[in-house]
Amino acid sequence: MARVPGASTPLGREAEAFLGDLARTASPGTVEAYRRDLTALLEFLDRHGLGEPAALDAALLRRFLGGERARGLAPRSLARRRAALSRFAEHLMAQGHLDHNPVSLVRTPRVPRDLPRPVDVDALAHFLDTPHDGSPLACRDQAMLELFYSSGLRLAELAALDLDDLHAQRVRVLGKGRKPRQVPVGRRADQALTAWLPLRGALAADDEPALFVGIRGHRLGHRAIQQRLKHLALTRGLAEHLHPHRLRHSFASHLLESSQDLRAVQELLGHANLSTTQVYTRLDWQHLAAGYDAAHPRARRRRDPDDT
Repeated sequence: MARVPGASTPLGREAEAFLGDLARTASPGTVEAYRRDLTALLEFLDRHGLGEPAALDAALLRRFLGGERARGLAPRSLARRRAALSRFAEHLMAQGHLDHNPVSLVRTPRVPRDLPRPVDVDALAHFLDTPHDGSPLACRDQAMLELFYSSGLRLAELAALDLDDLHAQRVRVLGKGRKPRQVPVGRRADQALTAWLPLRGALAADDEPALFVGIRGHRLGHRAIQQRLKHLALTRGLAEHLHPHRLRHSFASHLLESSQDLRAVQELLGHANLSTTQVYTRLDWQHLAAGYDAAHPRARRRRDPDDT
């Protein structure tokens, strides 16, 4: 993996140490994203002849993020970049290089909450029930689809699954921050896994522990899974773009609509905060009002005779 620029400077060395610590708890994708963010900062500092941790102050960071915004970086990317800088600043504080976090004085544009729209229940059922040819690859893809929708898994969680993570009607996953949780496996997902497992040996290398493998016998990567979902949506006639996060969002939305149990959905998704689940499942006023009207003994309003 490439080193950050200016790795010989005090700030560059601290950046490498920070990324090394981060790699112990964060996913490779998160580490790589933070590496890109810190690389952009260190290149900016290098252009200004700066390489000491003490150079990081609020004014300098505003100039850096303002320049990133001027060159067209999207609000979501700016917010992530700021988050990376804040965690790096906390590392520098812990090492005694800073006495406060200067990033806390820097604001970035508000990030729009553009959650994906859930796939219609009937359209998704028709898509999942489309017959396939029974080949090992087709059975693998069906098992991935059913498990995504049955258990609300993140892409990284499904890709990281090993055979040992499967148990009777449940699966053990490692969520964000490597926090483990148990999630149920529905009947249709269980059937799809039962069809896939005897065929897995036709593809998997002898020493490969991964549940889902590619044609070369090794763990299926994130990009390959995304491409398979996109291909299946096209070949099965689903008239919508399909990606893993949309299946997870559909799982949460459909489950909430039928159960109205926000706490249970929170646990299944692995969210630390209930507010995250509320936003994630797009709780709108109409849904809340219907539940309130059905449950509260004095909720229903009498019809006003003048309301004609």
